Amino acid sequence: MTQQNRDGIIVVNKPRGFTSHDVVAVVRRRLDMKKVGHAGTLDPIATGVLVILVGKATRLFDVFLRYDKEYAATLRLGIRTDSGDSSGKVVEEKAYCHISEDEAHRAFSKYVGDIMQTPPMFSAVKHKGKRLYRLALKGHEVQRQPRMIRISDLRITGFSLPDISFSMRCSKGTYVRQLAEDVARDMGSVGHITRLERRAVGPFTIEQAVELDNVDLSSIRPFYANFSNAAND
Repeated sequence: MTQQNRDGIIVVNKPRGFTSHDVVAVVRRRLDMKKVGHAGTLDPIATGVLVILVGKATRLFDVFLRYDKEYAATLRLGIRTDSGDSSGKVVEEKAYCHISEDEAHRAFSKYVGDIMQTPPMFSAVKHKGKRLYRLALKGHEVQRQPRMIRISDLRITGFSLPDISFSMRCSKGTYVRQLAEDVARDMGSVGHITRLERRAVGPFTIEQAVELDNVDLSSIRPFYANFSNAAND
């Protein structure tokens, strides 16, 4: 394989329990290459599409950040954690049996369109030069400014209390964990994410993803034909 063919992307199905940096480290070892990065962080509990940039394709980082993302997730009602997902510590419990499926549909529908969302403390957003999650790990909470995001599609795919499964398509900067907490609060309860799968990043879908154990040089998709114009936009 020529050096030019070693420049491109790999669509990886990130395993649960791995950080995005963990995946990058594995890919570096498997390809024996140093210039490898990722185009958009996934939480450790999350699985699914993680776009890995290889060689000169690392310059396309901003292009991939602009893409919409698609997720499938499960909200578990009744328990709130400090991280917003099942990896965190329980910080609050509240009743949920009063919530009907119709009420859940109404609550979710309120979040379709352009909305303001406050980033969670367990996020990579910076506050005075420090990542919020680093402050959260020390038990600190600071005021965060809400940001405009867009949720173009949001629908319930399963309702079996205490769990509500849903799918969504959203813009960059959207926090699924925060959405779940906000919806649970609107229904008079609390909640956290127990399952999160990224189904797509722009045109790249889970069906195209390579399992991490199967990544090799043949997994690299050349980017010049498809992305050279995008890189110059």
